Amino acid sequence: MAFTTGDVVPLTQARATLSDLVEQVKAGAEKIITKNGESYVAIIDSRKLDYYHQLERERIHLLLIGDASKGLDDIAAGKVKDAHNTLTALKRRRVAKAQS
Repeated sequence: MAFTTGDVVPLTQARATLSDLVEQVKAGAEKIITKNGESYVAIIDSRKLDYYHQLERERIHLLLIGDASKGLDDIAAGKVKDAHNTLTALKRRRVAKAQS
């Protein structure tokens, strides 16, 4: 969504016009509140925020599915190590490093 200069509001102005800003947001706008000339917070409709959170959860799930798929491909290609032997080797390296 593109922002216009009217969507960027100084905090002092936001305090004075909060009711009006909320009505604009409920009508579909998103507002960026600035403090000392820099972006500070945003006002968005709560349903949009719920939707953004849902999208983020779905993105995380897709990343996990991708990682699991890669792991299964590695197993199919024989790119595996025995967990017990690998952990033992890591412990030995850690002890050797601590002793040096």
